Amino acid sequence: MRPNFQTMIASGETMAPANRTAPAPKRTELRVRGMTCQNCARHVREALQAVPGVTQAAVDLEAESAGIRWSDEAQPDIEAAVQAVVEAGYEAGVAENRGVPGEAKQSIWSGWGANLVVGVPVTLVLVLGEWIFHLVTARWFQWLAFALATVVQVIGGARFYRGAWLQIKARSSNMDTLVALGSTTAYGYSIWALMQGTHVYFMEAAAIITLVSVGHWLESRMSRRAASSMKKLLSLAPSEARRQTTDGREEFIPISELRVGDVVVLRPGERVPIDGAVLEGTSSVDEAMLTGESMPVDKFAGAVVYGGTVNLNSRLVVRVTATGESTALAQIIAAVERAQNSRANIQRLGDRVSSVFVPIVVLVALATGLWWGLAPESARGASLWLATFLWPITFADTALALAVVHAAAVLIIACPCAMGLATPVAIMAGTNAAAERGILIRDGIALEKAGTIDTIVFDKTGTLTEGKPTVTAHQLFTTKSNVPEWAASMAAHSNHPLSAAIAKWNEARTAESASSSRRADAAVRAPIEHAGAGLEASLDGQALRLGSLNWLMTSGVDLSAAQAFITEWTSRGASIVALAIGREIAAAFAIQDSLKPGIAEVLQSLQRTGHAVYLVTGDNRRTANAVALSLGIATDNVAAEVRPENKAEFVKSLQSQGKHVAFVGDGINDAPALEQADLGIAVGRATDIAKMAADIVLLKSDVHAIPESLGLARATLRTIKQNLFWAFFYNAAAIPLAALGFLSPVLCALTMGLSDVVVIGNALRLKRWRG
Repeated sequence: MRPNFQTMIASGETMAPANRTAPAPKRTELRVRGMTCQNCARHVREALQAVPGVTQAAVDLEAESAGIRWSDEAQPDIEAAVQAVVEAGYEAGVAENRGVPGEAKQSIWSGWGANLVVGVPVTLVLVLGEWIFHLVTARWFQWLAFALATVVQVIGGARFYRGAWLQIKARSSNMDTLVALGSTTAYGYSIWALMQGTHVYFMEAAAIITLVSVGHWLESRMSRRAASSMKKLLSLAPSEARRQTTDGREEFIPISELRVGDVVVLRPGERVPIDGAVLEGTSSVDEAMLTGESMPVDKFAGAVVYGGTVNLNSRLVVRVTATGESTALAQIIAAVERAQNSRANIQRLGDRVSSVFVPIVVLVALATGLWWGLAPESARGASLWLATFLWPITFADTALALAVVHAAAVLIIACPCAMGLATPVAIMAGTNAAAERGILIRDGIALEKAGTIDTIVFDKTGTLTEGKPTVTAHQLFTTKSNVPEWAASMAAHSNHPLSAAIAKWNEARTAESASSSRRADAAVRAPIEHAGAGLEASLDGQALRLGSLNWLMTSGVDLSAAQAFITEWTSRGASIVALAIGREIAAAFAIQDSLKPGIAEVLQSLQRTGHAVYLVTGDNRRTANAVALSLGIATDNVAAEVRPENKAEFVKSLQSQGKHVAFVGDGINDAPALEQADLGIAVGRATDIAKMAADIVLLKSDVHAIPESLGLARATLRTIKQNLFWAFFYNAAAIPLAALGFLSPVLCALTMGLSDVVVIGNALRLKRWRG
């Protein structure tokens, strides 16, 4: 099921406190060992998400931890979660510290710090000794290199060896396997060469571990930047709240102790700790963290405030309506986490290659070693021929040394992580960038689909318009003076915007009309509502119908008396609702809903980027065409007089023409169309059902973010393709070059470590994306 964004945007209503007890969320924190890169973190997350009852899993690579959220119906099975991680090739156990993952202060020895503190100085000493002072043949330096390289192998290599061993136990393999094999090959051969008094490769053995560790360190820093938006969201809610007691005193309590129905006090400049309804005071609240809109929102008695927003001007007294994971901020965080943890279809290619990548590389390395060891002249000849097109190379002294060096180079140069990270890191960066702009994207598949949309269908009422229709003109075609009251009485029984406009108009006519309406309501029997058509009731044995012109005509009502009124106001873009008594028209109402400011420019910008724009509405053809012309939409792209249940059929008809369709709506009756469309987009004040059916929810109250959301989706999809191309190209080109001797193990370690950085760095460009 698509996520419920029930409390994200104000609906104008407040929730009554059902009870004062807030059930504790079902969460489990695990300690996970053996992860070396974000690709490992992804494997752990996917293993946990496959456990029955787990609704969400978040893995913190730096803190070596994983947070699990269980469904309300499930009984947490911690043993199954631990076993799933173990079967994926990692160590796991219940975390003793139940704090927020990654929040603890990291020491210099945590993460990749130990590898850098030990490996970088050692590698520099060995590089200077061999490349600058040419001491590689000096026996004392060879023994010093042995001692220093051993320290790096024991301390720096421990993480790789542990990871490789865990993968072997799980009958799997990953990048740790390649690094461990490559470094061990160079180190083991060097020990043998040291005993024989020939050329050693301790520098290469140490550099492999050090440079790969540097690459992972850079990767972890860049990954934290990619997840910075999530960390900002997590830090928005304050840890304490000022609760007002029954005797009027104020006391600070941890936010976890607040319950629905409590009363909290907000002073100017303070963050709102929970979702609530204002009881006292008037102020402005900065809701940019929710909607991306910079303008503060005025709050007064009865208004809704959301956790994480900032009270700007004056003191507010607020009654708590939601706490913990029921707040809008918590639901937004959960939605962004779901999107970041999701998978796109395009990722399947990388996953299929990654699943067989390491065994293939090991076989290539073995073949390389055998070729250089058993047929060195053949291998040397092939390399020299290719060197005429590339760059000159040097060769080791013996066939065994050639076999070891080039086999190690193949093992080290290969990078399955780049393929594994290509898609998820782009999704993480793209969804974070969207969240900062007030755009919630359901998952990676939604991002992928958004990048291919070529047709956008807009619902009119409440989406392109303000959603506040008003009666701008009316005309009576009968001598019965209380006809408007009859119409208003019937309209009061409907939630349709046009019915609400008639009811509100009648209330505002005169002070006496309210009592007249009540007397009329007593005389008019409870009307029957025909969805998308109108209301039907009876009065003194006569049939009363209030609704659309088409419905009245099909019911046999003669509209000829109102033809002039209808023609005039439909040409102005008004919707016409009429009241009929029996088969005669009694009154007609022209109802108009003003277009949202700047909406025409939004639609034109979409058309300039190659999107076909359609308008679907229940209005008659003349009214719909008038609105379309004012918006710059071709009349051929207007679907008028469409009943709510037929919107999905209209979307389906466009899809049958090969179009990739996005539907933009906000109402309950838009949900089927949102589901049918390739991409469903719900605007900010959409109903809960519309939000559940949508792929993208715009927290802003208008559609101005649609070009931005589609542009960001296209940029994300483009980044995914670039990352996949780089990952495949890098491995396809680098492995043969290493096998033929054009890349030394040191250079291989450097490029392999930086390949992940290239992928992540490319994804990070999305955070600076501007349409």
